[in-house]
Amino acid sequence: MRDLHRALAEIELIRDQVARATQFRGYGPATLAGTGVLAIIAAVLQAAWVNDPSRYPGAYLTLWVATAALSLALISAEAISRARRAHSALALQMLRSAGEEFLPAIVAGLLLTVVIARDSAQNVWMLPGLWQVLFSLGVFSSCRFLPRPMFAVGLWYLTCGLILLAHGDGDQALSPWAMGVPFGVGQIFVASVLRFGYRESNEVS
Repeated sequence: MRDLHRALAEIELIRDQVARATQFRGYGPATLAGTGVLAIIAAVLQAAWVNDPSRYPGAYLTLWVATAALSLALISAEAISRARRAHSALALQMLRSAGEEFLPAIVAGLLLTVVIARDSAQNVWMLPGLWQVLFSLGVFSSCRFLPRPMFAVGLWYLTCGLILLAHGDGDQALSPWAMGVPFGVGQIFVASVLRFGYRESNEVS
């Protein structure tokens, strides 16, 4: 029985190693482009409904956290479905590997939002830039199992976040387009990289 458990553990280890060396095909280009459109819609809604986000940070945070949660739900649901089709027996390992790469950035962003909103409300203006920097770290961590040009996406988010932190303050940093443009353009950029990257790998194989 001990030998059986050892053999099963070794098989699971091998499957994990194969999963970490395989390109992840669970992210759907159309859905990711859709989340970019969703970010632009959220920016339009902010412009129409949240006239002074520095005075009413709760409304601002509710809008963007809800947008992020909806985007994450859409991406996750499709990733599970696509991974089952694309990776079959390795689907669980591939999903777990993808989650391990991006989840720390998501959790850090959520905790940072809670801490600043609760204990340092005057610094809410920093959140858009910090969100973009953290998102870039998640992208960089995921580059090893995604098409190579995804590195440029990480640079996009990192650059946008740093510029916003360096030059944005108050109403400028909390303007609708400080989030709408980086995430709108960035997610469509992600979708394009995946679309052409998946196609290129199919041609090679």
